Amino acid sequence: MKVKKLKTQNSKISGLSPHQPAEVKKETLREKMMKRLEAARFRQVNEELDSGCKNADPTVAFQGDPEQFKKYHEAYRKRVEHWPKNPLHVIIKWAKKKLKGDKIIADFGCGEAELAASLPNKVHSFDLFALNDRVTPCDMSQVPLQDESVHAAVFCLSLMGTDVSKFIGEANRVLQMNGVLKIAEVASRFSGNTYNNFLKRMKKFGFVAIQKGQGQQQDKKISQSQDDVFLMFEFKKIKSVKGVLGRLPALKLNPSMYKKR
Repeated sequence: MKVKKLKTQNSKISGLSPHQPAEVKKETLREKMMKRLEAARFRQVNEELDSGCKNADPTVAFQGDPEQFKKYHEAYRKRVEHWPKNPLHVIIKWAKKKLKGDKIIADFGCGEAELAASLPNKVHSFDLFALNDRVTPCDMSQVPLQDESVHAAVFCLSLMGTDVSKFIGEANRVLQMNGVLKIAEVASRFSGNTYNNFLKRMKKFGFVAIQKGQGQQQDKKISQSQDDVFLMFEFKKIKSVKGVLGRLPALKLNPSMYKKR
């Protein structure tokens, strides 16, 4: 009995149950450390992409390495799991309700192309690297689409860098007149005067906010998640800016600010 009691005391000291192998506990601690490292890498890449420094080029931030890009998206997926709503799922629900099956969509910064996998529509999925065969790897400011060839364009947490002018300009180019632009972004990117300035300059880029509900103007209030993690915009293309894009004022957002969890 004394020997058995001693074993129990030793187990308490080590933090293990009497029947739990030490290697199981070590693996658990290792997994926790890996998750922290992944989260730290996720924040680091976002800071580099949005800081306006030399690493604002996504190819530099990911070191031209598809494996780094894959790990980033794995960390992103785990991050979004903690949010009350996944903005991509909100967009998928909207598309199923608002876009008929014959409408063509361009998904800018598609990640794993979940949007394309979830809809009957033709979805052109673009990102820096291809995580699967649904994705076309390319520069999102120069996608391989004809002018005015899609009915809707989507940016879901994919407007990299603080100056997003070239991406919005490209969306304007590929969208048909009266086409819809859907944007979901981290709320912190619109703090201060950025929100009002963004909406005003979007008009210069050929977009106006779409009415929602009983005539409520979305450029007055934009839809917001339950805890302000992200904001959702919906715009309509009213004019082409092709040929004048270089003369338009810069369209800027704040750097992403993700809270540590």
